[in-house]
Amino acid sequence: MKKFIEEFINYLAVERGLADNTLLAYRRDLNKYSSCLAKNGIKEAKQVKREHISDFMYDQKKKGLSANSICRSLAAIKMFHRFLVRERLVAEDPTHLVDTPKIWKRVPDVLATVQIESMINTLKGKGWQAVRDKAILELFYASGMRVSELLNLKVENVNLELGYVRCIGKGSKERIIPIGGRACEAVGKYCQTARKKLVKDKTTMVLFLSRLGKKISRQSIWKIIKNCARKANIKTEIKPHTLRHSFATHLLEHGADLRSVQEMLGHSDISTTQIYTHVDKERLKTIHRQFHPRG
Repeated sequence: MKKFIEEFINYLAVERGLADNTLLAYRRDLNKYSSCLAKNGIKEAKQVKREHISDFMYDQKKKGLSANSICRSLAAIKMFHRFLVRERLVAEDPTHLVDTPKIWKRVPDVLATVQIESMINTLKGKGWQAVRDKAILELFYASGMRVSELLNLKVENVNLELGYVRCIGKGSKERIIPIGGRACEAVGKYCQTARKKLVKDKTTMVLFLSRLGKKISRQSIWKIIKNCARKANIKTEIKPHTLRHSFATHLLEHGADLRSVQEMLGHSDISTTQIYTHVDKERLKTIHRQFHPRG
């Protein structure tokens, strides 16, 4: 099983071009699956039956895993067995009769526009840290990028004259995201002043740097957002992804079409983007009052 798992991971990396974090998640899920099978005396992929997969899912539920985590593991297992059949390593796919559990999609937490303005306004200093952090927040909110995408941005990926950022997303897929004047101004100021002070190795092209001149970490982004939220007196719990959720919601609130938002977010499936259409209740109420005969 372990040999087959490694072959599958290599296939995902080379032929499908999946990101490192995705590959780690697949390997982790499949190693847990393999260990569970081994405990039940199943050591070869050709021995696996539908009931063994059901037992694994039940075992994960008993261990307290969420429905989302179990569904993600099942998706990895299904892909793995389909790969084995396609490569003729086994004759049958035991997962073809296993249904994926239906799960509720949580409506994401979002901030109001005034709250985001308040967070950005806490960064008024002229020091390198305030200038850098403001550029990060402005660009993060203006583009709706994932944290990993923001961290890996290169200087050459941002065109301040034309107002867009070239983003490399999941599966090494490239997309172009327009950004507004405020983000361009903040990033331009950072590049002209703070970045020049932070850069230690002249060959590094990473856009956002730490005080040591290295690529800024995910934890640092988290701290910046948490500190700005605290200073802006925002009581709700905020995560870096909250700015991405807010970006999508605010675009839809102001009339953007779903397909355009899907493209900017880098969602492969529009159903992932559709969750944001449930957020703007006030807009729905306004439309109902305006057009319903008894509104």
